[in-house]
Amino acid sequence: MKYLAAYLLLGLGGNTSPSANDVKAVLESVGIDADSDRLEKLLSELSGKDINELIASGSEKLASVPSGGAGAAAGGAAAGGAAPAEETKAEEKEEEKEESDDDMGFGLFD
Repeated sequence: MKYLAAYLLLGLGGNTSPSANDVKAVLESVGIDADSDRLEKLLSELSGKDINELIASGSEKLASVPSGGAGAAAGGAAAGGAAPAEETKAEEKEEEKEESDDDMGFGLFD
């Protein structure tokens, strides 16, 4: 993910075809050692492709993925009957606490 982020940053900066050295320079500027094998694989996958078209294509694919979170929450409330207000408030506070993780567990800042 960090390799792709560096690649995209370079693209936003005007470099439409970043090299491995360009990406390494971006990563090293923030203290990340680049793995040459992973970087070369990313660059070979992106070679000759328009990044904006890839993003649009990925967005279309994500839009078709069902996210059943709302249905499960509604079904749980209906099956359990009316919950006391205190219990609901406690659950909401607990959920808010869990969502406040800095990197959300994606390892972006490792």
